[in-house]
Amino acid sequence: MPFHGDLVGKWEVTLSDGVHSVEFEHGTTTGKRVIRVDGKEILRRDWMFKLVGPEVFLLGKSNARCVIKVEPVGGFSYSYELEVNGKSYHKFNENQSRAMRTWLVNLPSDEQYRVVLEKDTLDIWANGQKLEATGEFVEDGTETHFTLGSWPAFIKAVSSGNRREGIIHSLIVNDRLIPEATD
Repeated sequence: MPFHGDLVGKWEVTLSDGVHSVEFEHGTTTGKRVIRVDGKEILRRDWMFKLVGPEVFLLGKSNARCVIKVEPVGGFSYSYELEVNGKSYHKFNENQSRAMRTWLVNLPSDEQYRVVLEKDTLDIWANGQKLEATGEFVEDGTETHFTLGSWPAFIKAVSSGNRREGIIHSLIVNDRLIPEATD
């Protein structure tokens, strides 16, 4: 990736369709602003007279509303904060880690998948694509069946028996338990 001299902020935003890299350049003498998402420039403003204020853009397939706030902190110094869906970057990441379960799957066919379960909607995503899935009740919980390429897979949901811990979600691909990712 080329070096950008005015790069002042970089964030990794985890959404259901993947992890998106957001970069922000701010030229404090020209007012230039550039936003890049996953290495692609999505906004450029050259020669702005107002050096502070927000930049709003949409991110990912869910069109998460993002705001980069540029605020003065004294002299010619500025702070840069990213908000995602109305929450600070830090708070959004905390909420995402509670709302989603993620697994990284390497199949014998050398295919790799990032599988995400959205716990609130029970949608399942693989490599940024929402999958068709079929749920069924089983003796000790539920199973949601789908395929990864040509491989059979399902997410099993069982009660932990502990109210604080809640439901435990496990991914099984081709009869193999996949450990949850820690990203």
